[in-house]
Amino acid sequence: DMAEPIQQLTRNNSPQERQTIPFTLIQRKEKLGDLLYEKRQYGKAKWACIKMREKQYEQSICLGFMKLMRYICEQNSSGLYLGITIPIVTIVHTNESQSEMTQSVTVAYYLPDVLQDQPPHPLDSDIIIEEWPSTIVYSR
Repeated sequence: DMAEPIQQLTRNNSPQERQTIPFTLIQRKEKLGDLLYEKRQYGKAKWACIKMREKQYEQSICLGFMKLMRYICEQNSSGLYLGITIPIVTIVHTNESQSEMTQSVTVAYYLPDVLQDQPPHPLDSDIIIEEWPSTIVYSR
């Protein structure tokens, strides 16, 4: 089922064609030369998102990623390969008191800069385009 998207990705994606999501570095914490974390600010942007709820967390991530790959590799209103941005983001959801993780996971793909104004529509109705506000992220 994923043979065509993987072939498309392999044909069209060399490392120099991967767009890193733009951010402003706020803080960098190292210990003995090793990076512990970075505090980053990401600007307001549009993302293609899919929310999954499988029995296992890993299965939700995998299935969500595969659906996003189909969107990236031609299953969109433009019919074109959209290009890869890194990283693909996974959001683990918690209950209302934020004391436990739920089975719900969101997998999200930052739309490349050239597509931010008019992103192609996903052919898969489970994928939605959302505009996320500017946010602070801790990254390892």
